[in-house]
Amino acid sequence: MAAAGAGRLRRAASALLLRSPRLPARELSAPARLYHKKVVDHYENPRNVGSLDKTSKNVGTGLVGAPACGDVMKLQIQVDEKGKIVDARFKTFGCGSAIASSSLATEWVKGKTVEEALTIKNTDIAKELCLPPVKLHCSKSVLFPPKEKIQLLP
Repeated sequence: MAAAGAGRLRRAASALLLRSPRLPARELSAPARLYHKKVVDHYENPRNVGSLDKTSKNVGTGLVGAPACGDVMKLQIQVDEKGKIVDARFKTFGCGSAIASSSLATEWVKGKTVEEALTIKNTDIAKELCLPPVKLHCSKSVLFPPKEKIQLLP
């Protein structure tokens, strides 16, 4: 894949990451009974945690941090020659809802084309996990973050 293609994958991974809701770190102190069972399930049994080979030409990596929340997320996608996402991995430093959102996002993007995956909105993930509106205050700027919040990895 040409360098331009690798850049496209990095941008796609970052764009997907920016669509997952990120929530404040203080949420960790909230009692577990305040979490919906879907959040608890993805937090206690996260899917697709880890890393892909970032030197692979068909792997795109996105890294985003939310200074107001303290969350940092890395999302990697592996795309086949037809543009379909065949694997996705994440690493998240943050609250339980951020980890659950990252886990769910990796499940949802697998099997989709990059274009299809980019249609997933943070509100879709929040709705599936039953996150209350008060937990979405960081995600309002997630869809159109300032450029300094986005870091594309080589």
